[in-house]
Amino acid sequence: MRLDKFLSKATELSRKDCKKVLHAGEITVNGNVIKDGSLHIDEINDEIQWAGEQLSVATGNRYILLYKPDGFECALKPKEYPIVTDLIVIPELASLRIVGRLDVDTTGALLLSDDGGFVHKVTSPKHHVDKVYHLTLADSVSDDLQQTMIKAIAQGIVLDGESEKTAPAVLMFTDDTHATLTLTEGKYHQVKRMMAYFGNKVIKLHRSSIGMITLDGLQMGECRFLTAEEIEQF
Repeated sequence: MRLDKFLSKATELSRKDCKKVLHAGEITVNGNVIKDGSLHIDEINDEIQWAGEQLSVATGNRYILLYKPDGFECALKPKEYPIVTDLIVIPELASLRIVGRLDVDTTGALLLSDDGGFVHKVTSPKHHVDKVYHLTLADSVSDDLQQTMIKAIAQGIVLDGESEKTAPAVLMFTDDTHATLTLTEGKYHQVKRMMAYFGNKVIKLHRSSIGMITLDGLQMGECRFLTAEEIEQF
């Protein structure tokens, strides 16, 4: 790999800024100052440093957990809203795929990866990966209706515009306007459509976990790489 390309991948520097640090003599390869960005280096075995700091690039797939805030769109190119990748500072964001999108007004656990097999395993209902949502409803739900909703959702319901039932899911109420819903699939606007099926509206939605992956230790807007154990569960 060319040295200038490596620098661009390993840092947030533009190609123009990479040339500047090279010409300034700030880059060393195996202890030697290198100013020529066209030099071909071995990104695995060569020791490349910038002002004494070791640089490296990801050589395998990446798996990222983001605590998505309200007001960010799950997209890789900006449209109407700021996008979730604006919150992530790593090279080559374009190669990442969003693993199960969240609406602009929904907060919580969001995964991104460049591993297509991982994306499929997490999102496919065949793999039965639990996604836990906490929701606030616009209208209060009586005890009788709560029981009706719990039973219906456990058996599956046919959403508007669909021909097949949703996969069995678990609904639990904490009071008459707050509930937790655990799904193993991810249809378009599924939580909101499921509540609309019963004549109600979701006014606040938060995804707290995906499988065994939780937001513990993260503040809203922060991200981290998944651990090996978290990846292997899928």
